[in-house]
Amino acid sequence: MQIARRLLPIVAGVIVVLVTLLLIGGTWFVRRSFPTTKGNLQVSGLQSTVRVYRDSWGIPYIYAQNNHDLFFAQGYVHAQDRLWQMDFHRRIGEGKLSEIFGKTTLKTDRFLRTIGLARAAQNDLSTADAATMSALQAYADGVNAFISTHQGSLPLEFTILGYKPEPWKPVDTVVWTKVMAWDLSGNWEEELLRARLVQKFGEDSINVLYPAYPQDAPYIIPPEARDYAALGAPQLDSVAQVLAKAQRIPFGTANGLGSNNWVIDGSKSATGKPLLANDPHLGIQMPSIWYEMGLHGGDYDVVGATFPGAPGVIIGHNARVAWGVTNLGPDVQDIYLEKLNPDNDTQYEFAGEWQDLNIFEEKIAVKGQETPETLTVRITRHGPLLNDVVEGLTQPAAFRWTAISQPGQIMRAVLLVDQAQDWNSFRQALRFWDVPSQNFVYADVEGHIGYQAPGQIPIRAKGQGTLPVPGWSGEYEWTGYIPFDDLPSVFDPPTHYIATANNKVVPDSYPYFLGYDWSAPFRAMRITTQLAAKDKLTADDFRDIQADTTSLPAQKIVPLILNLAPNGVLQERVMAELKKWDYRNEVDSTGGAIYQVFYWRLVQDAFGDEMGPEMLKDYLEQENAHHMAIWFLVDQPDNPWWDDTSTPEKETRDDIMSRAFGETIEYLGKQFGDVPDQWTWGRLHQSTFNHPLGAVKPLDRIFNRGPIATRGAGFTPFASHFNYNKPFATTALPSYRQILDVGNWDQSRSIHTTGQSGLPFNAHFGDMIETWEAVKYHPMLWSEEAVQSHSNDLLTLKP
Repeated sequence: MQIARRLLPIVAGVIVVLVTLLLIGGTWFVRRSFPTTKGNLQVSGLQSTVRVYRDSWGIPYIYAQNNHDLFFAQGYVHAQDRLWQMDFHRRIGEGKLSEIFGKTTLKTDRFLRTIGLARAAQNDLSTADAATMSALQAYADGVNAFISTHQGSLPLEFTILGYKPEPWKPVDTVVWTKVMAWDLSGNWEEELLRARLVQKFGEDSINVLYPAYPQDAPYIIPPEARDYAALGAPQLDSVAQVLAKAQRIPFGTANGLGSNNWVIDGSKSATGKPLLANDPHLGIQMPSIWYEMGLHGGDYDVVGATFPGAPGVIIGHNARVAWGVTNLGPDVQDIYLEKLNPDNDTQYEFAGEWQDLNIFEEKIAVKGQETPETLTVRITRHGPLLNDVVEGLTQPAAFRWTAISQPGQIMRAVLLVDQAQDWNSFRQALRFWDVPSQNFVYADVEGHIGYQAPGQIPIRAKGQGTLPVPGWSGEYEWTGYIPFDDLPSVFDPPTHYIATANNKVVPDSYPYFLGYDWSAPFRAMRITTQLAAKDKLTADDFRDIQADTTSLPAQKIVPLILNLAPNGVLQERVMAELKKWDYRNEVDSTGGAIYQVFYWRLVQDAFGDEMGPEMLKDYLEQENAHHMAIWFLVDQPDNPWWDDTSTPEKETRDDIMSRAFGETIEYLGKQFGDVPDQWTWGRLHQSTFNHPLGAVKPLDRIFNRGPIATRGAGFTPFASHFNYNKPFATTALPSYRQILDVGNWDQSRSIHTTGQSGLPFNAHFGDMIETWEAVKYHPMLWSEEAVQSHSNDLLTLKP
């Protein structure tokens, strides 16, 4: 024992030395991938010298002498901070995740290869104009210049997964635009769910589950802003007629992907010039999907949010115009049920004739497996058959979508928007913006404001693509797209403001069918109310709107809860908490926690007995649908949908609400104890910024950030959505915020969710998170004087 005691200090000393050496080595190993941000670098491929300033947030501002060097430097800088994210994103679109992750991602690769995002991206390139191709190639060359000179200091993910990145190609940029289009265009799953609901409940019942957009809710372009009746009579049935015939069941933007934006002209602005705000709502992730940047040189003078992997600025402003985007969400996807030839399964029927399927094989490399997987893809005139990659399809089903039906030109649109100088050139740029369709709000230095909806939105010969249709008859074909000049648009409206929140764009007098999958209008209602509340608005007022967590559904439902007879002392105490709630879903709000749990339970108690567990699970994903269904049903206390079909009694609204209220108290009591004033929303609703490798412990400690208590909910202007099947962790949120002061660009402000860097342990890996959650911002620098005065680093790239 005495010997052991003598050895302890020696062993401890050795351990300390080893740990110190490991920390020193580990620090060097991690830091070797950090970007060079100061000094001079020679980079092969440049034509002239480029300056890259970085501010205290790590945001780069690039100054180049021509277009080639500007995009080359953008690719180089993106790769400095986000190379692995860029590689991961292109692998998603190309269906190559299994090359690095193994069989765990094989199902995803099979699905994406079947849909054909990479094939569609290659088709886009085949018709790209020279200027777009030049920008894409210059950008790719910049990425590859970084890759080729940093083979020994690649980001940590490459080392962990044991591979190195392939050279970047222009198609890798375009395939990421297809992934984004996929995230923002989806309604095919809703079509399948609607078909199941119609089959089980009939036409009248399904209309309760997917009620029509309220006629008194805000439109993006209301009649007082522009009357679309002048375009002619509508070419579709009214909403009521459509629903009566079960041709369409509205709503269904999946998983909380949406956004807010609004713009006011100088008559409503304290500055006398327009102000424009935008906060796109996208899935939570680490690092952020956005990367802020200024691009100055050649034909470009623009600042804002970029996508790592793509040239140009997606959201922001140049010297003369500003813009913001939200998802329009038109119906651009259809499911066609097909008939295969019983004597030859390589053929399908169309218009009375057998036609040959386009059949080819995809080889999917799988890590740890010598032989690649083989996938057979079968394509009809309507699109790829989904049966081999989607479970539960009993009949051959083809998937038609604008993003894979014909070549697109979205990158051309992005670059032209960045160069736009006025309303006319801005709209001209958007003629090339095909998919995903977006709500663009606009402002310029002359004081004008506007709205434009771009995109290829199909015109159907019959039906409205809201349920699966027969593909063999030829009756339900797309006959073309809505002409660009007929797409919703308004310039300098007499309302003096334009606001969008994924709500319905135009009234039913509009002559074309856009879709019925509009977001429930609560965010739009709250935003427009606040915009109208003051004669003159400031940037700080815009901040307050972006930070607003007021729940309009709660304002309607909570008084009904308070009218219930409490069952016991604990229920009385919980009701007391609700009585003093201000309907704001702040992190310290007890009323917010009680209400959100109550609503979650209410939906299940109202519909679960009729639907059963599997259908209820799918319906819970459609948060717009069930929020609108409950919104209307609470005004009908004796509606048959309130009755629990599993009991002999006939339940009413209050019976089901009492049950849901009791379940709410039981749930929160198990979570936090029987002390209602400690049931805060922030303890229940939290955000973890998950990295793809953070799912593996202990890598989560390296790559993930959070959880942090998070304000807001799915239908508040500060929109922080959660999955109703796995409540209440955040799944989608305001991924980027900007407030643009057209009268003084240097007074503009912005923030995204995490930080500029994708490199763990870098100071800018997560330094924006607290600022973002508090709805604060950093300066959105514009003038070169402001950039230089706020600059921490200057990197000079030389040829």
